[in-house]
Amino acid sequence: MNKRKLSKSISKKSKTGCRSTPFFTKAFEAVPPEEMEAFYRTVFMHMDSTYACDLRAKYYSTRLRRMGSNVRIGCGVRIFNPQYVSLGDNVSIGDNCALIASSERGIILQDGATLKYGVYLDTESDKGYIDIGERVYIGTRCCLHGHMGLEIGEDTLLAQNVTITPFSHHFDDTKQAIIKQGGHSRKITIGRDCYLGKCTCVLYSADIEDGSVVGAGAVVVKTIPAYSVAVGAPARVIRRRGSKRKKL
Repeated sequence: MNKRKLSKSISKKSKTGCRSTPFFTKAFEAVPPEEMEAFYRTVFMHMDSTYACDLRAKYYSTRLRRMGSNVRIGCGVRIFNPQYVSLGDNVSIGDNCALIASSERGIILQDGATLKYGVYLDTESDKGYIDIGERVYIGTRCCLHGHMGLEIGEDTLLAQNVTITPFSHHFDDTKQAIIKQGGHSRKITIGRDCYLGKCTCVLYSADIEDGSVVGAGAVVVKTIPAYSVAVGAPARVIRRRGSKRKKL
């Protein structure tokens, strides 16, 4: 093909390519009638508007175990087994959060609790549960599990990307895959008025008692006493709250 013919061919393709093909319009027209409710549900669950937000609250008020007043549920929130989820008054659930309640004890968010963007809560088992106290703040992309129970006291603050997992795998048998060996699990308790810095990791063997502060990036493997300040991996107590800071 010479240059003149190639140029004409490209020009012709460009002109036809400029015409937008109404792909999704045609797809919408072809949606089966029995799937229209699912389509509209998806739209309103992801729509960022006051009207859609009010609709989501109204929808979940008929499906949750309990739902208080002035509850905000953001865009793209997924709630699995809503009949096992309880929300108090003034609860705020940010966009793209996931709440997975696999047991009757389920998930409880007490009055004034806040989940920021992308928080993941999972009870994990039929014995698990998560109970988040009044005015607790859970930062962006925190990942909290409740295999045998997770309780967080009122006014506690979790910064971004905190992980709490009350389970640890067995791995001593080298002839069997780790995923098949089971593990340790116990209830974890985070006290009231605690502050966990970003990227803190709390393992199954640890509790954090009232009023304690855990520094960013700490790995907590044993219980932190009340009103302590702990840092590091593994976390260790460096002072008590209210005591004088050591000069660096």
